Amino acid sequence: MTELVVRRLLIDLEQPVPRHWCANDAFLTAWFNALSMSFPIGEQFFIDSVRQGLKALPPDQQAAWQAEVQGFVGQEATHRRIHALFNAQIEKHGLANAWEPRARQRLQLLQGTDPRHGLAITAANEHFTALFAEWLLSHPGVLDGSEPRLKTLWLWHSAEEAEHKCTAFDLYMALGGSHHWRVKWMRRVTLIFLTDALRQTVNNLRHDGTLWRWSTWRNAGRHLFARDGLLRTSLRPWRAYFRPDFHPAQQHSELSARWLENNRDAYTPVGRPEPA
Repeated sequence: MTELVVRRLLIDLEQPVPRHWCANDAFLTAWFNALSMSFPIGEQFFIDSVRQGLKALPPDQQAAWQAEVQGFVGQEATHRRIHALFNAQIEKHGLANAWEPRARQRLQLLQGTDPRHGLAITAANEHFTALFAEWLLSHPGVLDGSEPRLKTLWLWHSAEEAEHKCTAFDLYMALGGSHHWRVKWMRRVTLIFLTDALRQTVNNLRHDGTLWRWSTWRNAGRHLFARDGLLRTSLRPWRAYFRPDFHPAQQHSELSARWLENNRDAYTPVGRPEPA
């Protein structure tokens, strides 16, 4: 079992957020904003899926999972809350969240289904966020020149995503989840996630008035498709998920622990995580 610490981030998100808060880069700002728009509903779904997975375990196994699930729920609930605050600030820039209503409609279709479906979807999404987190932690210069509190927000979130990336996967396997459905859901999540992320980013750029600037597309190509860009860097570890013997812990990184150790003044541990 993994020991997951719940932390309260020590930044103030009641204050306004600059329009191009990410190093004055219109594309990166729109991209990060789009991802944040998906987090409150996504994190709640992950919480619900893991809770349901815990309840589906035989009673004699639930006690062994209780602490890890509580830590997972606590971390995700904290992410949900702080990104809701962030989203409230960027809405003041005239941005419209079209991603959340689409996600809400799709998730309603899963109500009452086998809890392993929710866990497989959660595990796939957690793999995506872990890949993104690894890229961001290994390329912190992407956030150089950004609003300091927002740079801290994204690196803290990345560090915790790397910490709890195994929980939903391990619960799925503990419930007898099959390799077939695990990879089937990853294919679906890949298509849905990338499509929604790009659609929302384009929407954000359109509202921002920067969609058709050459600098916007140049920066998009550099950050996503360059040799060290997000999508090219993540392709190999994404494909690893389809191996029958894959486990998230195989893609180990010390960057998460190092950031948390070096930035202790950015957060405070919470004594009691949210109950599972």
